[in-house]
Amino acid sequence: MSASKSTFERRKARVRRNLARVANGRPRLSVSRSSQHIYAQIICDKTGKTLASASSIEKDLRGKIKNGGNIAAAEEIGSLIAERGKKAGIEDVIFDRGGYIYHGRVKALADAARENGLKF
Repeated sequence: MSASKSTFERRKARVRRNLARVANGRPRLSVSRSSQHIYAQIICDKTGKTLASASSIEKDLRGKIKNGGNIAAAEEIGSLIAERGKKAGIEDVIFDRGGYIYHGRVKALADAARENGLKF
């Protein structure tokens, strides 16, 4: 990789910059994915603390999902992060897709979180 930021890193920075402008104090639902797993966190940017998290590498999910890198796993993580967010008293978040395109697993996670009570 060259000394300048990659396309992914620039896109990620642009998304976060725009989210900070419109957040109005709402926590951020951040998504990260790899080829094998998907991760989600609800983060308070004022304090810099993670309020809730879910990922496909958790032991209790290994029995439910066979592969952590598919749409079914993303839907499971989306519903789990919504449940944990509501348990923490969070209903309204802002969705941070990072540098990822809103498509496939990222979209499936977002849709599942919306269906289970998170508003964004």
